[in-house]
Amino acid sequence: MPGSAREMALLALSACEKQGAWSDGYLKKKIREAGLDRRDAALATRLCFGVLQNKLLLDFYLAQLSRLPLARLEEQVLECLRLGAYQILFLSRVPPSAAVNESVNLARKYAKNPRAAGMVNGILRNLLRQKDAMKTPEDLSIRYSHPQWLVKEFSDTLLDPQQLEALLAADNTQPPTVAQVNTCRAAAGEVLRALEEEGVAVERHPWLKDCLLLAETGSLERLSAFQAGWFYIQDAAARLAVLAAGAEPGMEVLDACAAPGGKSFAAAVAMGDRGRVVSCDIHPHKERLIRAGAERLGLHSITPMTQDGRAFRREWEAAFDLVIADVPCSGLGIIRKKPDIRYKDPAPLAGLPAVQGAILENVSHYVRPGGVLLYATCTLLERENGGVVSGFLEAHPEFSLEGFTLPGPAGDCPGGMVTLWPHLHQTDGFFFAKLRRSR
Repeated sequence: MPGSAREMALLALSACEKQGAWSDGYLKKKIREAGLDRRDAALATRLCFGVLQNKLLLDFYLAQLSRLPLARLEEQVLECLRLGAYQILFLSRVPPSAAVNESVNLARKYAKNPRAAGMVNGILRNLLRQKDAMKTPEDLSIRYSHPQWLVKEFSDTLLDPQQLEALLAADNTQPPTVAQVNTCRAAAGEVLRALEEEGVAVERHPWLKDCLLLAETGSLERLSAFQAGWFYIQDAAARLAVLAAGAEPGMEVLDACAAPGGKSFAAAVAMGDRGRVVSCDIHPHKERLIRAGAERLGLHSITPMTQDGRAFRREWEAAFDLVIADVPCSGLGIIRKKPDIRYKDPAPLAGLPAVQGAILENVSHYVRPGGVLLYATCTLLERENGGVVSGFLEAHPEFSLEGFTLPGPAGDCPGGMVTLWPHLHQTDGFFFAKLRRSR
């Protein structure tokens, strides 16, 4: 069974648990190494993400069927059980016999205990017999596999129990791949037709111009439209932030925390590639990533640089018409795409507002009078969003919030700030605020 979809999923899940690896990056690497075709790559991804999205719920059911506490099982054995249970409970197209047998084979290959395969077989066959009689847990944390601390954080923000449950459910869905058309090189209809010819399921975004929703892509890098620089991958929420900022041809723009470069690309395209976008990140390898992306897209207005957003550069003082600060954050708005974020240690999150505030304070000096400062995060926590903006405004009366209008369900935002929610807007969870400098 070398290089099977289920094996790649198992290896990724084990790496997440034992090494703290991020599932998306690790899984893509293993898929490439195994040479999986489009269909098996999609199955490996669905299995890995599906287990992570439902881990607490799967463990809730497995614990009722295992004679040993799950904490005493080998990690590889537990992941084999989760993989099998996920297929049995959630994937109706997978034959139950395949779900059980493949999990048993994986346990036989990877477990140290020679009896593990038999135990996996017994537990999963019991699950098959009893699954219809098992009740869904009432605890939202277990039902939607969000740790208790995270449910409380979202509950404190949303307040409405129905909205809370809708968000938790949305976090466990599969979002489409969102592509923004590089209109400096091609029209949306042209890109759509090219992708269809290569077997990609593609449709226009329902409310965002020059935006496409993709499925069944396989490896994006193999697509001729991607190689030609006709599109880049960016969620609608991030594109909306750049629209709100109002980038125009001829502007001097600074993207202070730019990697992997989506907002820089969006700004350059909105400017018709006329003007300058200084695109910065603190890590040199990410500068190279931005440069490669700009070269593929043929965007000559982008100047990538390695620069810490907290370190002041005097030559940039009051030099930019628009400064974008998409700051490091807890990432709790992109759980749909990175399901393992929910299981990370929450303790380090407490220090993020101070880092975010320091970056915002520093880069604000680069905005010329009359210019715009855009603050953005991909989190839903108020202390990282409106809390940081409010603290900044108290210290900087020369800046004020400026309203904007967005396409789609967000609509008018007269207060100059907006939070986009996966369950309400069908985007990543995202926050941004538009600040205008008066003097």
